Amino acid sequence: MAKLPSKLPGRKFQVSNTNPASAGHTALRAMLCLGVGLTALSAVAAPALAQESETEDTRTMQTVTITATKREQTLQDVPIAVSVVDEATIERAAIVDLNDLQSIIPSLRVGQLQSSANTNFVIRGFGNGANNAGIEPSVGVFIDGVYRSRSAAQISDLPNIERVEVLRGPQSTLFGKNASAGVISVVTKKPQYELGGVVDATLSNENGYRANGYVTGPLAENLAGAVGVTYNKRDGYVDDIGTGTETNERNRWGIRGDLIFEPNVNTTFRLLGDYDNIDELCCAAGNVINGPTGGIIQAIGGTLVPEDPYSYRVAYNLPSTNKVDNGGVSLQGDFDFSGMRLTSITAYRISNLETNQDSDFTGANLLGENSNKTDIDTFTQEIRLTSTDGDRLDWMVGGFYFDETVEIENALLFGDDYRNYANALAGGLNPATGTITDILAGLESALGLPVGTTFAQEGQGFRDDAGQDNTAWSLFGTVDYRLTDRLTATVGLNYTEDKKDAYNNIAASDVLSSLDLVAIGFAQALGGVGVDATDPAQVGAFAAAFPTEFAAIQAAVQDPASNPLLALQPLQFLPPFLGFPNVVEDGRTKDSSTTYTLRLAYDVNDNLNTYVSYATGFKATSWNLSRDSRPFARDFISGSPVTNPPSSPIRDAGLALPNLTSGTRYAGPEDSAVFEVGLKGVYSTVAFNLAYFDQTIEGFQSNVFTGTGFALANAGKQSNKGVEFDVSWNPINDLQLVVAGSVQDPVYDEFPNSASGDLSGQTPAGIPEVATSTAATYFFDVGSWDAYVRGDWQYESPVDHFDSAADQALIGEQKEVSTFNASSGFTNENGLGVTLWIRNIFNDEYITTAFPAVAQAGSIMGYPSAPRSYGVTVRKTF
Repeated sequence: MAKLPSKLPGRKFQVSNTNPASAGHTALRAMLCLGVGLTALSAVAAPALAQESETEDTRTMQTVTITATKREQTLQDVPIAVSVVDEATIERAAIVDLNDLQSIIPSLRVGQLQSSANTNFVIRGFGNGANNAGIEPSVGVFIDGVYRSRSAAQISDLPNIERVEVLRGPQSTLFGKNASAGVISVVTKKPQYELGGVVDATLSNENGYRANGYVTGPLAENLAGAVGVTYNKRDGYVDDIGTGTETNERNRWGIRGDLIFEPNVNTTFRLLGDYDNIDELCCAAGNVINGPTGGIIQAIGGTLVPEDPYSYRVAYNLPSTNKVDNGGVSLQGDFDFSGMRLTSITAYRISNLETNQDSDFTGANLLGENSNKTDIDTFTQEIRLTSTDGDRLDWMVGGFYFDETVEIENALLFGDDYRNYANALAGGLNPATGTITDILAGLESALGLPVGTTFAQEGQGFRDDAGQDNTAWSLFGTVDYRLTDRLTATVGLNYTEDKKDAYNNIAASDVLSSLDLVAIGFAQALGGVGVDATDPAQVGAFAAAFPTEFAAIQAAVQDPASNPLLALQPLQFLPPFLGFPNVVEDGRTKDSSTTYTLRLAYDVNDNLNTYVSYATGFKATSWNLSRDSRPFARDFISGSPVTNPPSSPIRDAGLALPNLTSGTRYAGPEDSAVFEVGLKGVYSTVAFNLAYFDQTIEGFQSNVFTGTGFALANAGKQSNKGVEFDVSWNPINDLQLVVAGSVQDPVYDEFPNSASGDLSGQTPAGIPEVATSTAATYFFDVGSWDAYVRGDWQYESPVDHFDSAADQALIGEQKEVSTFNASSGFTNENGLGVTLWIRNIFNDEYITTAFPAVAQAGSIMGYPSAPRSYGVTVRKTF
């Protein structure tokens, strides 16, 4: 590992490129070097660590290369919006996992939801994929060229990261797996033929222990290997006073092996194998708004910590467990021929998730179980042929194949407090005495059912068996043609076909939810006039003889004022489920799309580059593999069977069930497009990037929690336009200042049928208009130690938590982020380093994600931001 530079630009620089035509450009790039990874720079030549010259006391400044474009290029030369975080940044900014990247990349947002594996990546306000294994992420994650299809497979700690590249906007012509919103590409270190490695250990508050080890070296003349291990454990920072446990902990480890075999100068094979395990109690949601149901919770003996999410105290009746196993193997082969390189990447991965959560987030046992077991097996094959010695023409063509199986087992079952809770919601609670009348017993008796043991019983609910088989393939390629020495035109194409076969079968045992309360009221009303509602002849005769009275009965049974049974409808949380495939719904989708990239890039001079581009992206249909999957309205029109319902395919096939309503089985494809203009400059003490973007997604796959489930639907059109910028400035010797940010204007252009009503013309919740990341780093010497001190500030302007105006009015407050971090490090010539770090210095408090409380109308829950953390890391490089 290179030493930290004791001095930054201001000393002499050695330019190793002796070509007079490019010496000036190279010198300017060398002068940019202000320390690799002090921050992420977007589409601009990133600073790099000074390397110790073996022959002279001067230092040669290197520029960072990236491979997101499938060929090695400097950031200055790449005319796309891309940010890079390298190993030095990860060390200095105390970045532990991908969640922390958002603190230095303003256009990236990472949200961890109800479990360790439910992590959502968002770029420029676009992103989804958590909370439903049937939904593909809009932001694609690749690790060493291998696509990670779900968030559970993306969050592993990696012991040997070289850099992380974040590409903004739709990506289709460089990656076989189309990504409609952006790409996160993680690149790890390759094995070396010299023995080396690094070990580090971290001690932090909350009894945190973290250790990494990485060793590499030769195994034979043409064979090198590397092994990396990581271990990360920390107590939870949330106290669960209900179960007596601490939640939001860390407990994960992983191992990774890597082999490089080079039988000759033109052939390289890289074999990677990894396994990681997560077994954590996570993630606590605090009570933000304590609605009218809070008193009922306490009346039935449940506890809660009302409206105090930043106390980091919750009261649950069972700990929320999360177990994730990830593993896989990949083989990459690179074969150099005359003027071209053939690359093949073959990979097989598994991801297994098991969770059980207290999803009512109270001390009352309303939901005794909300378990999920998801197994995902993924096979991918990518082949690329890339030119290597083009004069005016560079090209790349490739093919990609994807085969994945998803299997899901869910259970959502009532707990032993649910019947009392249901009776209280139905009006059985006496506020004066706190006693609860068993209202449900009266209904059971009236229907001739066993009293006290039929409705709202412990263990009733849903058991779910769902899954899908997904195969996809694509052909893609790009051509770069230098029209002049300074002007380059790029054309890229991608053709994708995607097939999915999905299924979902749920066994529903909630007896109360299976009752058609309108039909029961109708039968009772007819019985009162001596008509048997089960006899069509009697009903028809009565309707013919007394049409006015019959119409009045039909209207009355659908009016809560006349039919008291309708007061129980809000308790029918888990009605019978219509599984698929069935004779109406085949459970199959097939999508195809051609996407493209058009770009012109122009070198104004050796210091200034500009580009203009237009690119499109695509994401295939995502199936709703959850209990909220319902027939489309076109297949089923809801209505009571006693009130002359309209004809529909579901009803005509005899598949109608009591209380079955329409919804979505899947969300159709996303089609994205972005127009972008960028300007990049590199000067002796300043580097900057400025980009204007106008990005739209047609049919954005929205997945919104409604309080009892998730509503998956296509937004007609969602767009975002704005400006992204970053500036790196070296005002004095040894000091670097960096500011990066985005100013954007997101909007739902068309979204008439959202779960929150017509949102057309409104600003989407959760996307800040202004987001910035500011950092300052100062280098100095302490005796024989190279040292630095670093501080950074992450800011996001206030933004609504909800698209729903009613829910936003209920919570009142907006989300605003203003978080400060700091670190200081010391490294000597023997490879020994010490880093002191602190994150969220001033305990910035905000709710990362808010949502309606489960089956508790008027209450709002939310995930509070992590409190201050601090620690010390000791590192030895050899």
